[in-house]
Amino acid sequence: MPVSLDPIPVPLDHCVLSGHDDDTALILRDQTLSYKTLRLRVAQLASWLASQLPEKGARVASWGAKDLVTCLMPLAAARAGLVHIPINPLLKHTQVAHILADSGAQLLLGTNSRLDTLESEDIPSTCRIVDVAGIPGELDGEGLPLSTVDPQDLAAILYTSGSTGKPKGVMLSHANMWLGAVSVAHYLGLESDDVVLAVLPLSFDYGQNQLLSAWRAGAAVAPLDYLMPRDVIKACVRNGVTTLAAVPPLWVQLTEQSWPDAAIHSMRRLTNSGGPLTLDLISNLRSIFPQADIFPMYGLTEAFRSTYLDPKLVADHPASMGRAVPFAEILVINDDGEVAEPEEEGELVHCGPLVAQGYWQDAERTSDRFRSAPAESHYGGIAVWSGDRVKRDKQGLLYFVGRRDAMIKCSGVRISPQEVEDAALASGLVAEAVALGVAEKRVGQVVHLVARALGDRERAEKALPAILAHDLPNFMNPRVIHWRDTMPLNPNGKIDRVKLAREIEA
Repeated sequence: MPVSLDPIPVPLDHCVLSGHDDDTALILRDQTLSYKTLRLRVAQLASWLASQLPEKGARVASWGAKDLVTCLMPLAAARAGLVHIPINPLLKHTQVAHILADSGAQLLLGTNSRLDTLESEDIPSTCRIVDVAGIPGELDGEGLPLSTVDPQDLAAILYTSGSTGKPKGVMLSHANMWLGAVSVAHYLGLESDDVVLAVLPLSFDYGQNQLLSAWRAGAAVAPLDYLMPRDVIKACVRNGVTTLAAVPPLWVQLTEQSWPDAAIHSMRRLTNSGGPLTLDLISNLRSIFPQADIFPMYGLTEAFRSTYLDPKLVADHPASMGRAVPFAEILVINDDGEVAEPEEEGELVHCGPLVAQGYWQDAERTSDRFRSAPAESHYGGIAVWSGDRVKRDKQGLLYFVGRRDAMIKCSGVRISPQEVEDAALASGLVAEAVALGVAEKRVGQVVHLVARALGDRERAEKALPAILAHDLPNFMNPRVIHWRDTMPLNPNGKIDRVKLAREIEA
């Protein structure tokens, strides 16, 4: 039976109560956990965390592969009264250092292979690091009982790139994450006999929700760290996967593979976010999985998930973002501050209980994005003003028009141009730098950097690529560096990004 749509939030760690004791809950490479065992391990890990960080509200970060500890952390940290900070495994020491310092994390759990890449100055003096490999051996006893915290208490901080500056931490409450799990499990129609393959990073709201929505439905989830698309297909066969989520670049890779009948026949639903599905991609998915439902979705970390398109409408409205998910109210506000008429472009404003609590220790950026809901809102309170331009047709279906900011989106990952620019300037080799996104079929966009050398240009051209490769994660590294002796300026005296974009795309 599909998940009931109960709007009353509870503490996040209650999420594992839905499954029957003997049903499979978590499928790891080296072990499979029933719901009974999962509940025990969550309780034990919560107890261990509380012994390490007894102060309620303390921040604990995790930075590792999808193993037992990292998969249990969202619930165990919540039960221990801590705030969980999952860090993208693809990030490098510079970004991790910023997240640790900005969040005030007092404990970092990670794998040795990642921890060894950190330099001494990357780790705040108040933060201890622990190799996750040894933690399972320390888990014993009955552990902590179910928590009774206020569902509005802070449960997690998810760091996401902004259009300017370093990653910012989005504050999510127990209620935000619980209702997100209930919402997704409901509209996807997840049931206790489903098997969800979790291929997305657990540092993303979309990735983490794969765990939470599956457990809310009493289903099984199989986390996977993959290197090649074939790894995903093999995991689908091995686990009898019924539900697969991905971003468009991964879907492109997967549709180029040969799928065995065993993986095709078990598949019930495919979900997509992080960018629109093209007509060709939808056609290819339909060809491979004729019986599976396709769920295009739109979301932003500041409100988790905003819209989804009913699979019945995908064939006739493939470009649509759909309608609001349960617990979300989506308004389109025109440039006059009024609710837009059908077919009139405006800003997408998300209202309701999925709206996050703002940005961690960043009142200025919080006040810019989190503002009072429009008077027409049923929920009222604080809304997320997304900056995304959309329009709604006469049937009530939403369509994406464009982004307000200059974010670069590569393989479903948002990249801050300023982060790339700051890394180039910090090298001491560059006087000016502009990072731009250039369309690329397979990954959406790739980073191009336009730079003016500081001093010897030949030396800068030779040295900068290696420095950026050391300081930036792979997906942020510029595909091409364009060198200029002068930068074009706009009438305001600022570097003309639009002109540079036209030049490099010509």
